Formats: sequence, C-alpha cells, structure tokens
Amino acid sequence: MALTGIAKLTTLSELEAWGKITDFGGELLHGTTSVDVYGKMTLGNPTDAMSAGYFGTTRGIYRLVYPFSEQAIILEGEVDIIDESTGIKKTFKKGDLWVVEKGISTIWDVKSDFFVKHFFAAV
Repeated sequence: MALTGIAKLTTLSELEAWGKITDFGGELLHGTTSVDVYGKMTLGNPTDAMSAGYFGTTRGIYRLVYPFSEQAIILEGEVDIIDESTGIKKTFKKGDLWVVEKGISTIWDVKSDFFVKHFFAAV
C-alpha cells in the first residue's frame, strides 16, 4: 500500500448510507425510534485486523458494545459517551479524540443533528 492522503469528510451527505444502528449491533434507548448510520472506509474493511474510516449517525441515544479497539476523532457534531463499566460520561465535540478497548459497553447520546468521526480500529 502506498502513502495515501485522506480527505476530510464532515457531513453525512459525503458518506455512504450504511443502514440503521441496529444493523451494527446497536440497541436503541430512551424513546429513540431510529438512528441512521453513514460511513466510508479509508483502510481495509471492518472485518480486517486493522481498519480505518469515517462513521457517523443521526441524532439519538443508543448502546454499542465495541467489537474492536479504537482511536477516533470527532470531525463534526457533539456526542456524550458513557462507559458502562465505570459510569463515566464524557462529552466529545469537533477535534476531540478518544481511545476505547474492545468489549467495552457504551451509551451514545448524539446531541447534534448528526456526528462524524474518523477512526482507526484493531481487532
């Protein structure tokens, strides 16, 4: 693989429609009736040992259990993420980064109309 620059995509319209959060093992919470998922891979595929790409959703509250370890940066929007193992809640906005371990159960509350992150994941 050659060195490849990555375009900075910050809106859902720049990404591919991937379905609903429930298609990714997410569980809708607190009256949320639907959350649309968008994405675009920049390295590999989600099932590869290492992958990277864009991921975003529309507003809503949902639970996700991480199927991989991840480092991510928010490119647009605002989201509260609760680590269910500790109860700690963090708010992430444009430019904020995080690292999370595989297997951690999280609750996401997307505060803005949508959010977009770029991630690097390792199984």
